[in-house]
Amino acid sequence: MLTNLSIKNYALIETLDVSFDSGFITITGETGAGKSILLGALSLVLGKRADLSVLRNKDTKCIIEADFQVKNYRLHSFFEENDLDFEPLTILRREILPSGKSRAFINDTPVTLNVLANLGDRLVDIHSQHQTLQLAENEFQLKVIDAIAMNQELLASYSKELIEHKTIVKDLEELINYKSQANKELEYNSFLLKELQDAKLKVGMLEELEQEYEQLNNVETILENLQTASQTLNNEEIGILSQLQIIKQALGKLSGFSKEYQGLFQRIESVTIELDDIFSELEQVSERVEANPKRFEQVNTQLQLLHNLFKKHQTDSVEQLQEIRNDLEEKVDVSLNVDAKIEAKEKELQLIEKSLNNKAKELHQNREKIIPTLKQELEDKLALLGMPSSSFKIELTLTKEFKSTGKDDLSFLFSANKGSSYGELKKVASGGELSRIMLVIKSILAKFEKLPTLMFDEIDTGVSGEISSKMGSIMKQMGKNMQVYSITHLPQVAAQGSSQYKVFKQENEEATFTHMKQLELDERIAELSEMLGGKNPASSAVAHAKELLGV
Repeated sequence: MLTNLSIKNYALIETLDVSFDSGFITITGETGAGKSILLGALSLVLGKRADLSVLRNKDTKCIIEADFQVKNYRLHSFFEENDLDFEPLTILRREILPSGKSRAFINDTPVTLNVLANLGDRLVDIHSQHQTLQLAENEFQLKVIDAIAMNQELLASYSKELIEHKTIVKDLEELINYKSQANKELEYNSFLLKELQDAKLKVGMLEELEQEYEQLNNVETILENLQTASQTLNNEEIGILSQLQIIKQALGKLSGFSKEYQGLFQRIESVTIELDDIFSELEQVSERVEANPKRFEQVNTQLQLLHNLFKKHQTDSVEQLQEIRNDLEEKVDVSLNVDAKIEAKEKELQLIEKSLNNKAKELHQNREKIIPTLKQELEDKLALLGMPSSSFKIELTLTKEFKSTGKDDLSFLFSANKGSSYGELKKVASGGELSRIMLVIKSILAKFEKLPTLMFDEIDTGVSGEISSKMGSIMKQMGKNMQVYSITHLPQVAAQGSSQYKVFKQENEEATFTHMKQLELDERIAELSEMLGGKNPASSAVAHAKELLGV
């Protein structure tokens, strides 16, 4: 609920700071005193767009703050989704700068205007002519019926499945469309895939083939140089190993004379062992090297195949060819198995449609069950509000189409007078009748769901004193479970508020200012007396005011 409203530099308001309690709150004041200004300021802090015209002083920013007690509003998920700290006492702030820029804050955290507006919608419901027109919309009418039928959880489950249903339908359409093209592409894709599969692609194969190709293409050169190296090492007369044996024998004779000679001997011995090992390996390598025209042709063919594949698929690596192969395998697999996939998707669709149909039927039954009660309560309460002959015809028809709220078509028709034909609300109900119907619907909804703070702006316009008293009684009753505001010109409504505020103007030589204050008992008597009897009310008006207040 709204606990405090602070306004600075807005229209005719220089500074305003006012606190509110729970219950039914009435706001009165002369025409032009600034009640619409108050609503405008509240709308801004709830996320409405603004311009520089709202600034009283064009050189100073406008600041509007509204404090809300939100612990019972189930808003934790909203705060989490928007990365905001949840506070039981949440403060909304709006700043309009002289430059024309606007800033919005929730608990001192900057937010977008959209986030502020989304939260504002959950906190305050300002009744306006636009909202009254919602009465004529099936979406709003169904929302009322579902609230009374306690359909919220069932609707949430239905909505979740409906999203899945749309996804399955889309997938199925894509499979069917794919099938129509698949046969045309299957033969070509299969040919491309076989080429890549026959290539037996593996990482590093290009480098291995290129190395083997160079070896096979240079067999004679390789053998010639291996033999030269081998002979140089092991020639009986001038080979390196023979010469090393001579050096080894000479140093062996000296090794006993000093550690220095012994070290030289050991080093020559190590070199001899290493070169002897190299010679053995040269012999083994030479034995393995041989001309192999057949293998050379195979390697050359494989390399040529790879380069042809690179060119065909516009790539230069085996890894990319592997990716293309995998993609083709998937396409060919889908083409070959598309009928099975379509069949599986159709079964999936049948299952979810069966579940959706069951939920839609349950929604329909729950709605039908409460319609007689809703119809009776609407007509009974409207009779109290001066519409004794009002009558509703509310009918539901199950359709074949899955809609966002089930499969129902709703016919919500109204007749204000006996003998009059039924028609759509927007065509047969006057503005005053629509306002009373909206008030009754809000009062019914208040019993079934946690509504936000309600603010009615002169909903009692154009009704008589007796009827307005009953409208006030309805709002007073609603105020027992929630916070309700009524901006009114009628004393019969104003008197029923658990608290009353007055909006008024003050002027000095330079400017006009709008103020607002909570009225004490004697001030309420004076205000109601003036509303009843004018600026100089008679004693009878004062007595009537006291009677209205029960004092």
